[in-house]
Amino acid sequence: MELVIEGLSKTYANGVQALRDVTLTVAPGMFGLLGPNGAGKSTLMRTIATLQRPDSGAIRLGDIDVLAQPAELRKQLGYLPQEFGLYPNQSAEAVLDHFAELKGVTASGERRDLVSALLQQTNLYELRHKKVGGFSGGMKQRLGIAIALAGSPRLLIVDEPTAGLDPTERRRFLNLLGEIGEGVIVILSTHIVDDVRELCHRMAIINQGAVVLSGDPAAVIEELRGRVWRSVVPRADLAAFAAAHEVISTRLVAGTPVVHVYSDADPGTGFTPVEAGLEDVYFHRLGAQAATA
Repeated sequence: MELVIEGLSKTYANGVQALRDVTLTVAPGMFGLLGPNGAGKSTLMRTIATLQRPDSGAIRLGDIDVLAQPAELRKQLGYLPQEFGLYPNQSAEAVLDHFAELKGVTASGERRDLVSALLQQTNLYELRHKKVGGFSGGMKQRLGIAIALAGSPRLLIVDEPTAGLDPTERRRFLNLLGEIGEGVIVILSTHIVDDVRELCHRMAIINQGAVVLSGDPAAVIEELRGRVWRSVVPRADLAAFAAAHEVISTRLVAGTPVVHVYSDADPGTGFTPVEAGLEDVYFHRLGAQAATA
């Protein structure tokens, strides 16, 4: 079973073209969708989840025509949006029980067993009687995943799940996602490069509504091997440096700008070669797209 997206386009009433002929094939396992804020990721996720319709294009999940059969898709879907509401005065157990019933688990004994299993899976069982209004951001995200899994979905969409989480909660959440991504299509939509690097065997980069790259993270990193160079540059020289070189990224290390540049050959004195990473691929592709826009 695969999720096949073909020629998906969407322009909003205000004239913003959120999706531009998006075509992707997503197999079971973890798939990372990378892009900056406003790139079109959330629009694509909402469209796949049947929350809005595209202007053109097609989506299929196995033998389901998603746009023609939205109710069938929803039976197979678990969706954790970037922002979602819970019942703050209810316990985690009560909230999950409610959503499990909404997803068609009507037999009380079956639902009780399912709720218990999902709370165990998401490491919330010991907190099952606590009101969710007192949960941390990471606890809420894990409860959101438990809700998304309640219907045994074949397709799981998570939109910016680690934004705002502290390092401990982020690690716990990523480990949970990694365990889920066996035999299920899991789409991880994020602007955090490390999330994709650590979890996903396939990925795509989307920007300004268009797919600018797709493939295996290791393979796309290999394409930059031997072409990324590092230099420490005084702040006062950054503008002149950028005019002379193809800058991939600039970051401060102990207050001093460290610049990565793209070059097929040694750029000269002051540069050292570095192993390319997924962040280099990400910024290089976004920069190349901006240069041709």
